[in-house]
Amino acid sequence: MKSSTLVIQSHSNPLPYQWLQTCLDSVQQWAQSNNYDYCFLSDDKLFAAVPEALLEKTVNQKVIATDLGRLRLLQDGLEAGYQTVIWCDGDFLIFKPDKFDLPDSDYALGREVWVQSNESGKLKSFKKVHNAFLVFRQGNHFLGFYADTAERLLWLNRGSMPPQFIGPKLLTALHNIAICPVMESAGMLSPLVMRDLLNGGGKALDLFRLKSPELIYGANLSGSLAGKKGFGEVDMGRLIEVLFGEGC
Repeated sequence: MKSSTLVIQSHSNPLPYQWLQTCLDSVQQWAQSNNYDYCFLSDDKLFAAVPEALLEKTVNQKVIATDLGRLRLLQDGLEAGYQTVIWCDGDFLIFKPDKFDLPDSDYALGREVWVQSNESGKLKSFKKVHNAFLVFRQGNHFLGFYADTAERLLWLNRGSMPPQFIGPKLLTALHNIAICPVMESAGMLSPLVMRDLLNGGGKALDLFRLKSPELIYGANLSGSLAGKKGFGEVDMGRLIEVLFGEGC
């Protein structure tokens, strides 16, 4: 029997890192435990949802194309008759599945509390929203507006684009004006917070907890930055063990 809820994920295949499989498994198992339909797509199918001209325009910044592709796939899910559609990035880990409950709102975005150090070494936190976790239900008015606005901005742009152009940057700008519903338990961990989790604590983790509106039970593990910041397979494996065991 078809579920009323669909969970969608995508990633390049084969996976570049072993730890990503654990993340994908955590989402699939969460979906199955809630009797949700689950769909994993290779990136080529994700890009098929993006106009060819925009794929050419973002050929050196494929993350921008994925940000649009996920929105079109979510729209397809609603048009196929699902009452609820959910997107999770491939590096999103649900580490407390029994507490990771969907909100009652028509849609919700993920919460980003990003901790980093400034030029003087002082820790700063930035409270935003992210698109590594998205949920939309039938009748919501935001998904269509967001998807169409994102695509229009890509068509209009004539210069360089930051990687988060139509993702967290656009979402946060819209959220600052419209005060969108946020699933606070769907978080994002910066490398400094991840390092503190591995070390058993630290000031970055303390600041993250102070600035987070609620406890998080799932999180994006910053896969695009992990390797650049010195997190290898062993580190990420240990981090995942910490999150499954102690949480954040």
